[in-house]
Amino acid sequence: MKRFGVLIALWLVCSVYNLSAQIAADCINAIPICNDTPVNGGTDGYGVDDFGGASESGCLEETITGAIESNSAWYRFRTGASGQLGFNIGFDASEDWDFALYKASDCGSLGDPIRCNFFDNRDEEVYMGVGEDPSGSTETFLYEEWLEVNPGEDYYLLINNFSNTNSGFSIQFSGQIFETNPHDALDCSIISNLLGPPIAACENDLVVLDATTTDAMSYTWYADTGTGFQVLAGETGATLTATYSAMFRVEVIKTDFTNIISDVQVGFSEVPVAEPVSDVVTCSGLAEFDLSIKNEEVLGVRDPADYVISYHESFADAVDGINELPAVISLETGIRDIYVRMVAKSNPKCYDASQDFRLEVLATPEVDIEEEVRICEGAPGTMIGEPFPHPDYTYSWDTGETTPEIYVTAEGNYTLTVTNSQSGQVCDTSRTVELIISETPRITDVIIEDVRENNTVEIITDLEREFEYRLDDGLFQTSNRFENVPPGMHTVTINDPKGCGSATTTITVVGFPKFFTPNGDGANDYWHVVGIQTLENAQISVFDRYGKLLKVLDATSLGWDGSYNGTQLPSTDYWFKLTYTDTEGNRVQAKYLNSHFSLRR
Repeated sequence: MKRFGVLIALWLVCSVYNLSAQIAADCINAIPICNDTPVNGGTDGYGVDDFGGASESGCLEETITGAIESNSAWYRFRTGASGQLGFNIGFDASEDWDFALYKASDCGSLGDPIRCNFFDNRDEEVYMGVGEDPSGSTETFLYEEWLEVNPGEDYYLLINNFSNTNSGFSIQFSGQIFETNPHDALDCSIISNLLGPPIAACENDLVVLDATTTDAMSYTWYADTGTGFQVLAGETGATLTATYSAMFRVEVIKTDFTNIISDVQVGFSEVPVAEPVSDVVTCSGLAEFDLSIKNEEVLGVRDPADYVISYHESFADAVDGINELPAVISLETGIRDIYVRMVAKSNPKCYDASQDFRLEVLATPEVDIEEEVRICEGAPGTMIGEPFPHPDYTYSWDTGETTPEIYVTAEGNYTLTVTNSQSGQVCDTSRTVELIISETPRITDVIIEDVRENNTVEIITDLEREFEYRLDDGLFQTSNRFENVPPGMHTVTINDPKGCGSATTTITVVGFPKFFTPNGDGANDYWHVVGIQTLENAQISVFDRYGKLLKVLDATSLGWDGSYNGTQLPSTDYWFKLTYTDTEGNRVQAKYLNSHFSLRR
């Protein structure tokens, strides 16, 4: 137990000791504790004897003051959940402190303490309390067993100083209850909401805390910036102007000597200052503009993780934080002003909307010219380029010419660049014109497939262009193939639809067997050309491979029997020519005939 000599020294010292932390020497004014927020406090004598002159309360004994309380501080709390609860009271190792915990709904019926410790601190421990010593000490005498609590239980905690020094203490709650219920292990409703909810303010905001209470006898204000509540000297009015971030507390003593204690967290956040943003001149041909590329200018050296930046069409929208533009906007020719809003993530109320920039979109020239120009061979040349130039644009060719149009004669590619230059920005468009010199159409071959139900004619040219084709006096067609062509003489025409001429030739559609078998069996014993009856004075001349004339046939001949002067010729290939009289009375040879057939025995 305590040494009596220490009591005398303590009583003398405390008569002159003055602490600036909040102190509640009487149970009726016990300081409420909410959740597991650390509490820093101290003692400064005691007020009314809360034990009615009793000589002991649990393990606590009467001191030389004639009362159990020698230098006391009172706290109260209410449980908000079920589970294991404890607390640690930390202090200087050279000091001696005691505590008693009462489970009671009011100070008038405290009863005996449910946890109590009156041991001296000869071992110079730095913690006492309920549960486990956080320093890891297992042999300390200054700890009591854990509490098993249920929701809604009220407790009063008395802390007595029994030293000749008093440097204060801290209270930190512990236990499994704070793991299962980290936010409501202790019931915060015991703390008055007189000062209202937490206040998030911006620099230079005027924050006035108002604790005006009917029947108030006195007001005492405190502030905690991390080292416990300290009394604010000279602040005794019903209101307090907060100018810095802290947990503020007011204790209102009413005329019935009861108190109201209310806390409020006030946080002041930096008001961000956006850096100037440069104007932008760009081209409409880019289609889109990414506003986020301006964030770096807005932030300057600030950390982008701490701010939110948005862009708006008007200053009013930027101030109100509404109608935010998308990060990527479409570009329309002209000038528009973009307004910047910079918000601190720590407090969305703190913003700056002082900056804006001008977005000027220049028109990217539209060049609508023919990219393929044809002229006929032998033509002198042609003009290419833009016939209707824009007065504000410049024009340049890869030939070095700077006029919208140029005169060209040589086949090849010519590139025109059209430029719109304003406000230091260059917007340009290039187009390449290919000049093609078209040769006059020519027929290089005609493929005739005849001696069948569907005679076909296909016109062949070695020029790779789009032509149109005609048979006799029919309509022109894009296909070079004609079907169901009757036997006889025909004209075929190939024409350039772009006006670079045409070519016409005469063909003969006839038929002949590719082979015959003159063996006297009555089948294929004679070879003749079919369809020559349609020709004037048609004559067929048959030759061997050496050009020796073997037989001459006309339209009335039965055909060739494969002999020469009565001698049967061998199985091999033979050739023929077809001649006839044309419409002008000239003897001509039919062209494009595959004049080759076989004799088989």
